[in-house]
Amino acid sequence: MKMNAEQVALTRRELANAIRALSMDAVQRANSGHPGMPMGMADIAQVLWSDFLKHNPNNPKWVDRDRFVVSNGHGSMLLYSLLHLSGYDLSIEDIKNFRQLHSKTPGHPEFGYTPGVETTTGPLGQGLSNAVGMAIAEKILAARFNRPGHSIVDHYTYVFLGDGCLMEGISHEACSLAGTLGLGKLISFWDDNSVSIDGDVSGWFTDDTPARFEAYGWHVIPNVDGHDADQVNNAIKEAQAHNHRPTLICCKTVIGWGSPNKQGSATCHGAALGEEEVALVRETIGWHYAPFEIPDGIYTQWDARVRGSNLESEWVQRFKAYKAEYPEPAGEFERRIDGELPAHWEKVVTDFIQQIEAEARSDATRKFSQSCLNAYAAVLPEMIGGSADLTGSNNTTWSGSTTLTSDPVDANYVYYGVREFAMSAVMNGIALHGGFIPYGGTFLVFSDYARNAVRMAALMGVRSIFVYTHDSIGLGEDGPTHQPVEQAASIRLIPNLSVWRPCDGVESAVAWQRAIERRQGPSALLFTRQSVAHQHRTPGQIENIKRGGYILVDTETEPSVIVIATGSEVELAVEAARHFPDEVRVVSMPSTDVFDEQDEQYKHSVLPVSVDKRIAIEAGVADYWRKYVGLTGRIIGLNSFGESAPAKDLFSHFGFNVDKVTETIANILDG
Repeated sequence: MKMNAEQVALTRRELANAIRALSMDAVQRANSGHPGMPMGMADIAQVLWSDFLKHNPNNPKWVDRDRFVVSNGHGSMLLYSLLHLSGYDLSIEDIKNFRQLHSKTPGHPEFGYTPGVETTTGPLGQGLSNAVGMAIAEKILAARFNRPGHSIVDHYTYVFLGDGCLMEGISHEACSLAGTLGLGKLISFWDDNSVSIDGDVSGWFTDDTPARFEAYGWHVIPNVDGHDADQVNNAIKEAQAHNHRPTLICCKTVIGWGSPNKQGSATCHGAALGEEEVALVRETIGWHYAPFEIPDGIYTQWDARVRGSNLESEWVQRFKAYKAEYPEPAGEFERRIDGELPAHWEKVVTDFIQQIEAEARSDATRKFSQSCLNAYAAVLPEMIGGSADLTGSNNTTWSGSTTLTSDPVDANYVYYGVREFAMSAVMNGIALHGGFIPYGGTFLVFSDYARNAVRMAALMGVRSIFVYTHDSIGLGEDGPTHQPVEQAASIRLIPNLSVWRPCDGVESAVAWQRAIERRQGPSALLFTRQSVAHQHRTPGQIENIKRGGYILVDTETEPSVIVIATGSEVELAVEAARHFPDEVRVVSMPSTDVFDEQDEQYKHSVLPVSVDKRIAIEAGVADYWRKYVGLTGRIIGLNSFGESAPAKDLFSHFGFNVDKVTETIANILDG
């Protein structure tokens, strides 16, 4: 039966009101949460999800689905309501358990907890930046795999974002880059409600946002009434028609729409409305149902399972036709989407490590890192690199690097510009999209700029590889502003981030290998600016590098002293140990977190409890190493910032030389 315009409008509003009701009821039950954004953006979400979003609730991982990101993640109940109503595996009981321990509906959306959640959001601006990465991934995959008459990669990335996202500096970084790259499949909805936690934003956010995005090169659709379904519908169609530029749809909304006493104010931003106000909302919006009760007719109209299955089935048929005509790229596409490495991967790694060992070359580990890229990326077309304006210093390009531009070409390298934070969040978005292993470089000291995105990568367990060069005071003349002292220890404290600080080319090759193979989380690779000496090893020692820590130099009997070193300081330990051939064991520990994961027998074989005379050496803050040397052990480290001078002079000044290590060994033996 055809509906007239009034009936259509009423139906749309009723569908949107289901979001409002579920959101305010869940927040009220938890007595915690953010009802304002879901109630304010419900009408926009209804139009997008009912009329445009390509997805399949039966298969949340369908590769050619549209991606939907709620960057203003505090409004998580909007997303949970949409997922529940449209048929994802998210029950009404899950909605009732909002913000409770081990529920599928945590306070902010978390990737891996809830079917249909594309990324973990909450730190404002990062979801938007993740979405830029997703749009980059879609663009490159389409250029790589689509063929005339065969479009197997063709989807949009939609983002909801608020004033807070736009105030965060990362939004400037990521959106500037998105405009430059012409990401036409990226469509963002700005929830322009003029309210943040502290109240009316006119006191601290008066940017001309449309002009700002036009300056970035975005297509901007201003002055859209976010509560008018027809205006929202027309805006989305216009955005899709501008497929050479990302689009910002500026939606004027009322936060907490439908709450007679709290809408339009900060009082509904981050707290339950209260039982009395919830009852008043029901009367105001005409929702005459009990808490968590959704009429069958509303469920029926929201249910996207049949439509989603049909959409995916149609794509499957298209992919079959593609595979029949182009079997080789089809197989490669499947491998990359599955995240599997090529069948000959292990042989490539083994041959390369043997080559590095045979060369016995001394060089900076950042240069060895580039050698690793030349060897590994040549067989891994899914690797997509980049640098935050330090490509020549980070050595993050390789012989097969091709630059991503606004043109639709198959590329594998992004010049991110001076945007460390956005680079890291964009990398996370690329990893979340699938089909790629992203890596990106900057100086280790600037990991501080990017830290929260690195933390989010670890929280989500995505395979992003953060390349950090100039890893110590060995940076030299640029001085303490650029010399990392606390950064290596600091990032080692991030759960689920695997950190490697290799001492030479062989350890660098293993570090890259383990980072590429690690599917359950990100890795940080720390490389030197200055040259380091090659360390000769047996095949058994090479095999043990992947265990994070291993015996590099040993005595015939149990040692009297164990010296633990990492990175460029390993060669100091090895040189000093030669003065004590029967007493000193040198342990190279390129990755403390990997070593800590080993079984107790192995760890005790490397660091026997019977040997309590221990020394740790690292050109960074000293106290991190107490866990390995104990309170009575010695640490040759730093307790201050660096200085501006050539690296050789700095190492001598701060005691990172063979004489200092030899003296420390002698003292601990005498003690």
